Amino acid sequence: MNSGLVLLVFQIGLLFLSLIRSGESQHIADESCSVQILVPGLKGEPGEKGEKGEPGRLGKVGPVGQPGNKGDTGDLGPKGENGDPGLPCECGPLRKVIGEMDILVTQLTNELNFIKNALPSPAAVAGVREVENKIYLLVKEEKRYTDAHEYCRDRGGLLIMPKDEATNSLIASYISEAGLSRVFIGVNDLEEEGQFVFTDGSPLQTFNKWRTGEPNNAYDEEDCAEMVSSGGWNDVTCHITMYFVCEFDKDAP
Repeated sequence: MNSGLVLLVFQIGLLFLSLIRSGESQHIADESCSVQILVPGLKGEPGEKGEKGEPGRLGKVGPVGQPGNKGDTGDLGPKGENGDPGLPCECGPLRKVIGEMDILVTQLTNELNFIKNALPSPAAVAGVREVENKIYLLVKEEKRYTDAHEYCRDRGGLLIMPKDEATNSLIASYISEAGLSRVFIGVNDLEEEGQFVFTDGSPLQTFNKWRTGEPNNAYDEEDCAEMVSSGGWNDVTCHITMYFVCEFDKDAP
């Protein structure tokens, strides 16, 4: 190779290097420009309001609130129309059945009231005697005359008033069967000495069963009466205690 050719090749190489360097410088300059462009500028003016977006999803259900106060009662509504007339009924037999039932209910009610109000504890009951219109209850609780009277009265009855031979005999057998010797009966002269009356106030005009020599008002303090198991009567002091018999009307409420 001659010297001219060598010189030409050397010049071409220099030119190539020069171009490469020029390209790198331009690239660096471009990168510098690019960095400068990415720097944010001044804040622009607010844009126009956008359109309303789609509704969001429903949130969770909240807790149940406290119940409110009850409101005032509303006004009465208008009266309704009259209904259709009912069918005719043959009510005669039905009324008869209802009447019989009413009578039965009344009887049962009276018996329940007697059981509830009149009967003492089972240990104090010596038995019950019953006749057409009376119920007799022998109470085996020792009480003074006035207390026995109040006991019977508070339960809707009275101390026994034997106003005829049949009743007197019934009570006498009642006492004897119970193993007793005597009981108070509803006879006294507390209001007027010597004028004995029954506890309902009626006088002893048509019947009495005084034993011989009775009443004798011993010690001037015998104002009440007893019946012994034989059926005879004695006047006795009112403050002693003994068993007694109450009587109840069956038709009493």
